[in-house]
Amino acid sequence: MPTEPLSPQETQDRLTELPGWSLENGRITRTYHLGSHRAAAAMVAHVAAIQDELNHHSDLTLGYNTLSLTVSTHDAGDAVTDLDLTLARRVAEIAPAHGAN
Repeated sequence: MPTEPLSPQETQDRLTELPGWSLENGRITRTYHLGSHRAAAAMVAHVAAIQDELNHHSDLTLGYNTLSLTVSTHDAGDAVTDLDLTLARRVAEIAPAHGAN
């Protein structure tokens, strides 16, 4: 059973609880800056574990010292759902431990 999409306004309202995250082209996105490539790669591995736990996977882009995430729910027509915001919140919670900002 697919998850219900959130309206753009509801998504924007809920993103106020997730500093740095934004709604772009119908998806939520965030770029984290880290101290090194190794730190960014370690955060990718941690995010991948969270994604597996939630059975919900985002697009990840690893740069030299950056990690960018783009999140939507494919089952909901690539719209934003509660599951996307849950993933974003979980990533935001672990980011400080990686020195990400």
